[in-house]
Amino acid sequence: MRYSELNKIQLVEEHHKLIKEYREIQHMGLSLNMARGVPGKDQLTLSLPMLDIIHSDSDCRTIDGSDCRNYGVLDGIPECKRIMADMIGVNPTMVMVGGNSSLNMMFDTISCFMNKPLVEGCEPWNRVEDRKFLCPAPGYDRHFGITEYFGFEEIVIPMNEDGPDMDMIEEYIKDPSVKGIWCVPKYSNPQGVTYSDEVVRRFARLKPAAKDFRIMWDNAYCIHDLTDEPDELLNIFEECEKTGNIDLPIAFCSTSKITFPGSGVAAMAASPNNMKVIKNKYRYQTIGYDKINMLRHVRFFKDFDGMKAHMQKHKKILQPRFELVCDKLEKGLVPYGLVTYQKPKGGYFVCVDVMDGTAKRVVALCKQAGVVLTDAGATYPYKNDPHDSNIRIAPTFPSMKDLDAALDVFCTCAKLAAVEKLLAE
Repeated sequence: MRYSELNKIQLVEEHHKLIKEYREIQHMGLSLNMARGVPGKDQLTLSLPMLDIIHSDSDCRTIDGSDCRNYGVLDGIPECKRIMADMIGVNPTMVMVGGNSSLNMMFDTISCFMNKPLVEGCEPWNRVEDRKFLCPAPGYDRHFGITEYFGFEEIVIPMNEDGPDMDMIEEYIKDPSVKGIWCVPKYSNPQGVTYSDEVVRRFARLKPAAKDFRIMWDNAYCIHDLTDEPDELLNIFEECEKTGNIDLPIAFCSTSKITFPGSGVAAMAASPNNMKVIKNKYRYQTIGYDKINMLRHVRFFKDFDGMKAHMQKHKKILQPRFELVCDKLEKGLVPYGLVTYQKPKGGYFVCVDVMDGTAKRVVALCKQAGVVLTDAGATYPYKNDPHDSNIRIAPTFPSMKDLDAALDVFCTCAKLAAVEKLLAE
């Protein structure tokens, strides 16, 4: 029975029933968290052997003889650059390996361009009045936070089934004050969309009015597959090489959801022109990042094939969690016409749209029942979801038992919020 087809008497009866269910849930004293894409304990355990991999002085040497315990090597040890280059799909000469956080490298990159001209003849971004950044949405809230922090006007670009609306992007970049765009091109956060070949090619063919326009290509989930038929993403650098636009993309990745989020390895890749500007900032900022941690990762994985094999272990842990989410939504909300969602083939989230005008209420009801979700609206710039419908579910951290309970709470709260709205109308 679709709630939109119920008469007022039926809605009142359903409301009484749901209130009773909800109060019973509140008395359970739950304390469950699905707010962020955090690996669970069983995932973290997979990488524990890495902590015991270095035992002696000789173990601290890189292939070129550098001692990882000492200063130096600004852009990362060569063997780690190789693995991260294979992960991104570029030559190691284009790669810089950083600390544990790719988000930190993104922030530093925007900060760099704010203060130094990226292209000869252009002003630093902090001197550009009414500077703007394009933000595909629903999207990653921390991306939006960076450009909001630096005072950009953030322009929402709707997401389609094959990626962001390229017609809108091609129109907006005619404005020289538009300086860049955020992208999560494979298994996007939160929808799980992988950009189609045509979308990637259109990115590579862009001719922005601003010579210093950059595509922030955050390929965070490039090997985070959940099925045996994973999506394939076209290589943005290869396509940009063909179009003469090699300076357009700056790519980022990390091992944060592969080994340890708190002590993984992050990397970025860019053209020589971009990297020259970026490294000029880093050489004042640091003498070098944690090389022992880089070496640990290399010894643990050995090569990129080893990293991909490790991800198969993650897949076995995560696949049942994502299947449980989809099963609960199908049985608990779809028959009532209360939800649309994408079943992802990879990544870390399930993107859910509840009845328009109820997302904030659903999140608040869940919190009062002991289940914490990402704030409603967080997937849009300025936390402003125009439909108040989008909610990001992160199923990785709870145990299967806790996840099962949390999803039951979510379904009850989504139904209760919908009935409240329908009665108010």
